[in-house]
Amino acid sequence: MARFELKLPKMGESVAEATITNWLKEVGDKIEADEAVLEIATDKVDSEVPSEVSGILIEQLFGKDDLVQVGQTIAIIETEGGELVSIVKEAVAAEVVAEVTKTVDAAKESVAAPVDFSDSEKFLSPLVKNIAKEEGVSVAELAAISGTGKEGRVTKNDILEYVKNRTSQPAVSAPVAAVQKPVAAPVAQKAAPVSVSGGDEIIEMDRMRKLIAGYMVASVQTSAHVQSFIEVDVTNIVKWREKNKNAFEKREGEKLTYTPIFMEAVAKALKDFPGMNISVDGDYIIKKKNINLGMAASLPNGNLIVPVIKNADQLNLVGMAKAVNDLGGRAKAGKLKPDDTQGGTYTVTNVGTFGSVFGTPIINQPQVGILALGAIRKMPAVIETPEGDFIGIRQKMFLSHSYDHRVVDGALGGSFVKRVAEYLEAFDVNRDV
Repeated sequence: MARFELKLPKMGESVAEATITNWLKEVGDKIEADEAVLEIATDKVDSEVPSEVSGILIEQLFGKDDLVQVGQTIAIIETEGGELVSIVKEAVAAEVVAEVTKTVDAAKESVAAPVDFSDSEKFLSPLVKNIAKEEGVSVAELAAISGTGKEGRVTKNDILEYVKNRTSQPAVSAPVAAVQKPVAAPVAQKAAPVSVSGGDEIIEMDRMRKLIAGYMVASVQTSAHVQSFIEVDVTNIVKWREKNKNAFEKREGEKLTYTPIFMEAVAKALKDFPGMNISVDGDYIIKKKNINLGMAASLPNGNLIVPVIKNADQLNLVGMAKAVNDLGGRAKAGKLKPDDTQGGTYTVTNVGTFGSVFGTPIINQPQVGILALGAIRKMPAVIETPEGDFIGIRQKMFLSHSYDHRVVDGALGGSFVKRVAEYLEAFDVNRDV
């Protein structure tokens, strides 16, 4: 018999760790090749880890809610014949070796004045501890960092951002008592809320809802949100879609919704106004080379997530429709991969799905703008003709543009959403698809 090491696979360039949320197989269970063994969660999506071999699960090396680094062995599976095999490909193995080397070097540098993190009130991952040692960040400073990870955990990005922004770096050998940084008071254990009336139901937020709540509050605290609204006549688009949707579905095997049409117009407008296709990093503005459109989509539990259409400006309408349907379908089925939510440069959300006329969406950091699509409604409108004006029934909707007033002025924010409206109103009703 051989022992197979099931390791946490690489899940994207920006994903270094994941939390185990559920074991689907217990010790002693038989596992088939490609069968899911456990469920994991990153800060963006939940996913499953399958086995590459058939065998018997003989050991679980981590428990539920444990944090695991990419490349770490999480379970042992007993298989037929052969020698010890590994789920990690050469690229992942090289990455793990590099990380271990970095850890050893950091340990060597800190031997002269070791820092003891055992008294910390927070859970600290090995990677965060190593960075803290390398940068001379004390236990007191770590306690003052507001973590964005699960239950306030300090992540790699949190400590790197802290190191980047702090004005003075204390020496590693300095005693904790000499640090002038304010020390946060110990976090008291939160007691479960009690219903006064006795008839209320108290439900704890799930992991994803806690993450969403944290992201929304952080975005409002970070960006100066301003909104611009514009009404758009989409009668030509409605007529064109009604005429072509059945033939499109029969030919492409895909439903033709309004979303890809709107996404196409947004991508064109971003090319016209590259000042909206940026992100903010401290005092620096980063102009994005690619136009990667995020689209808000529903998860199986009803929460929202933002998968990303990469290089959206290079897609024709058929390609855009396939991308929208693929990401939306996999989001509803809970099959998104971590990379599917990375790299967005601008986001679109369709509040009209729920009947809302318009909304004021919160910016998806570190982007600087988000567009809300309102419901399409039949409205009386003034129609201008050479013979004079008259009242007619038109299909209209509102576009709501939220943008970061720190770096986007009203002229740019308003001009951008106006350009999106112009592309939609100029839609060719005789267009081929």
